[in-house]
Amino acid sequence: MTSIPEFMTAKHRECDEFFIQAENAIADNNWLLAKQAFSQFSAELTIHFQAEEDILFPEFEQATRITQGPTQVMRGEHQQMRTLVADLLVALSAEDKDAYISVSETLMVLMQQHNMKEEMMLYPMSQQRVPAPDALLTQVIEHCQITENG
Repeated sequence: MTSIPEFMTAKHRECDEFFIQAENAIADNNWLLAKQAFSQFSAELTIHFQAEEDILFPEFEQATRITQGPTQVMRGEHQQMRTLVADLLVALSAEDKDAYISVSETLMVLMQQHNMKEEMMLYPMSQQRVPAPDALLTQVIEHCQITENG
C-alpha cells in the first residue's frame, strides 16, 4: 500500500496537470478545451481540499494536539486558493485571456508554496504521528473515489 505522502503528492500532481492543460489551452485561444480542463482542475481541487479538511487535518490535530499550527495555515491557504479559483472562473466565463493569465500566475505560485509545505512537513508528520496511517489513507482514498464518481 502507498503512504499518505505518496498518495497526497500524486493528487497534487493531478491537479497541477489539469491546471497546466487549462492554461495551455487559453494560450492557444482554445476556450472549450480550457473550460473542460479547468472544470476538471476545480473538481479535483475541491475533492482534495475536502479530503484534507474533513479527514486528514482532524486526525493530524487529534494525534499531535496541534490545532493552531500547520493545519490552520493550510486551511487559510485553501480559502485563498478558492477565492482565486472563483476569480479564474469569472475570467474563463468572460473569455478574458489577460485576466485569466494574471490570476493563474498568482494561483500557481500559491499552489507551489502550499504543496511544498504539505509534502515536506504535514504529510510526512501525518504518516508518522497518526495512530493508524493506513486506515486514515484508506478513508482519504475512499473519499476521493466516491466524490469523483458522483
